[in-house]
Amino acid sequence: MNVVVVGCGSWGTAFARLVRDRGHDVTLACRDPAQAAAIRDTGRNPRYMRDVFVGDVAASAIADAPLREADLVVLAVPSRAFGDVAAALPGTAPVLSLTKGLDPATGNRLSTLVTGRGVAVLSGPNMAEEVAHGLPGATVVASEDESLALELQDALNSSVFRVYSNTDLTGVELCAAAKNVIALAAGAVDGLNVGDNAKSALITRGLVEMARLGEACGARAETFAGLAGMGDLVVTCWHPSGRNRRAGELIARGATPDDASAEIGQVVEGLTTAPVLRDLSHRLGIELPITEGVCAVLDGLSIHDLAAGLMGRRPTEE
Repeated sequence: MNVVVVGCGSWGTAFARLVRDRGHDVTLACRDPAQAAAIRDTGRNPRYMRDVFVGDVAASAIADAPLREADLVVLAVPSRAFGDVAAALPGTAPVLSLTKGLDPATGNRLSTLVTGRGVAVLSGPNMAEEVAHGLPGATVVASEDESLALELQDALNSSVFRVYSNTDLTGVELCAAAKNVIALAAGAVDGLNVGDNAKSALITRGLVEMARLGEACGARAETFAGLAGMGDLVVTCWHPSGRNRRAGELIARGATPDDASAEIGQVVEGLTTAPVLRDLSHRLGIELPITEGVCAVLDGLSIHDLAAGLMGRRPTEE
């Protein structure tokens, strides 16, 4: 396949390396032409994954990328930019989204912003640095077009990157968005040093929130117990380099959300997604107490007051 990966962050870079290792021709398309030039000159991304050699991956500015000739366009851009990038794509190649979030302007799932071409989503416990270094893992490719999901499964599956197909596009996308918000809360538990019992309880109740949201949107319950749900949630909440977990930890220790983002130096999708998810839950008439709590802290509530409020909720059946 001729593949163009749009987005030169950590995940875009790691995924381009993965696709090239599967024998496909890959172009890494960067928003900044200088970044693309540096990749061509040195064989490494000067900003992300600096220790990963990508010399046999072509690199160009987005405007110069062979998008019309591509067999597949992969979007690895922030959720806030996804709609504009998708709308401007030339050609008719299907889109594979790596972005984990919702459209901040409308609250819609990102795949709904792709029109006139096939669309699929890749999601799962895929920390970029581990994928880039060839460590074993698994993922889900979801599309309402089962033939597209199976085609991508065949193109990406390998002995170190096991790919499962899924037709529950709604569920997989909601898992990808919601788990980042729960990871902010899990990071806050780390920042408060209140232990793994508390963190495990929060993650478990977070999975309940994710499934409740999915049910309200017509997703399949089993998706939330799979790689895109439980799998991605666990690694995002526990991996030391997880951006959302780290941001929650910093905020719990006194940083503002802006300060936390600046220290991390990359997009923290949970900060964008949390209020979008909260507003969606209000429209659907469902309770997402952890998401509500994350939003309250981002709006200035003391994290200690939040913790007391969550623990003081009326006991219910599990």
